[in-house]
Amino acid sequence: MDEAQAREVLAATGLADGATLLALGENAVFATGDLVVKVGRADPALLERAERELSVAGWLAEMGVPAVRAAEPKPRRTAGHPVTLWHRLPDPVRPAGPEDLALLLRQLHALPAPQGFELPRRDLLAGVERWLRLAGDAVDPADAAYLRARRDAYAAEVASLTPHLPPGPIHGDALPRNVHVGPDGPVLVDLETVSSDLREHDLVVMALSRDRYGLPHEAYDAFVRAYGWDVRDWPGCALLRGARETASCAWISQHARSNPGALAEFRRRVASLRERAPEVRWHSF
Repeated sequence: MDEAQAREVLAATGLADGATLLALGENAVFATGDLVVKVGRADPALLERAERELSVAGWLAEMGVPAVRAAEPKPRRTAGHPVTLWHRLPDPVRPAGPEDLALLLRQLHALPAPQGFELPRRDLLAGVERWLRLAGDAVDPADAAYLRARRDAYAAEVASLTPHLPPGPIHGDALPRNVHVGPDGPVLVDLETVSSDLREHDLVVMALSRDRYGLPHEAYDAFVRAYGWDVRDWPGCALLRGARETASCAWISQHARSNPGALAEFRRRVASLRERAPEVRWHSF
């Protein structure tokens, strides 16, 4: 789904006037007036995910966890696309830092399972097939086959990990970019991957940011201090990191058809995995 397609869906909802594109990934995210509108791909599984994301937002509000709030309790379905509406947050007062994320994770990780709906497991690798299918012949078939084989090899091993922390609710994509710091402090955004699984999932994300994406060591250390534990001390860290690298590599392939930069980054990531070169820098997209 490109921006033009997403805007067609947005227009069908009657919310397109003055809409500004904020992000384009699996969802197209637009700001319009006092609302933020997320337009998902036309995939039945994504409608279910959108419904759950709205339930999560309501649950976090009840539990007092600072997070983005839904403007409507149910997703709209427009031309097969799930569309969700959110209250627009105030302009940020500063960029979110690792400490902001860590403190929000501490609150989220202290929660019991929600009542009234069930959170799924955090299946990091579930999207690999969908993303590669969207990439089609834009990526080398040998690279796609390599990622499928890597996914299959990691899937069983991840399921057998023994955690250090008690499992429970997690964010699922715990990065500072998914924290918004407004006048009232930091809040969690992008709740679609909230799950119930190993808390280590949320912590490995930052360890990977340190090792692959150039997060300064002192910033990672600040995250560890604020959270209170370093996931790199856990024997399962390398395995969970490898699974996330596989997913992150496949994720970018969905943009390879329309974005030469995404294709170049996809190739860089696959090559570094094939060559077992953990020091090769990956670029955020």
